[in-house]
Amino acid sequence: MPVDPDRPFTPISIALLTVSDTRTPADDTSGDILADRIKSAGHRLAARAIERDDAGTIASKLNNWIDDPAIDAIVTTGGTGLTGRDVTPEALDQVKTRDIPGFGELFRFIGYRSIGTSTVQSRACAVVARGTYVFALPGSNGAVKDGWDGILAEQLDSRNRPCNFVDLMPRLRES
Repeated sequence: MPVDPDRPFTPISIALLTVSDTRTPADDTSGDILADRIKSAGHRLAARAIERDDAGTIASKLNNWIDDPAIDAIVTTGGTGLTGRDVTPEALDQVKTRDIPGFGELFRFIGYRSIGTSTVQSRACAVVARGTYVFALPGSNGAVKDGWDGILAEQLDSRNRPCNFVDLMPRLRES
């Protein structure tokens, strides 16, 4: 998609949540990739945390960030697979106001080009929760690169045309 150089770039504040029973700050490579990309794009990394694979714990962290007026969007990595411990989409269900179905569809399309039919095992998804975007990416390094580079970098850039997520932010709380 084209970037309109005549439009100003509007940085937003993004919180980053890694969902894992095993990762620590020392080995959270997918979280590091996302943090670097968020900052390199000109956005602010507002918060960063690691939570275990528990839907209630994840939802609690998301709710805290959703209620923080200094956070515009949340990106999660991990917990979007098919196993019993993969509960990030269920946590998003607990906090969402509405789904963004095209996000997961586009993610899997992009993933198909990288990993073929294995992309069907991803439950990547996105929601709006009380005026805050929440994007759930798988936990692999390749998946976070695909999700950021293929979708979020453009949609979180206020200069992206014909439309982008940032332009909609002032209207997300409308009823």
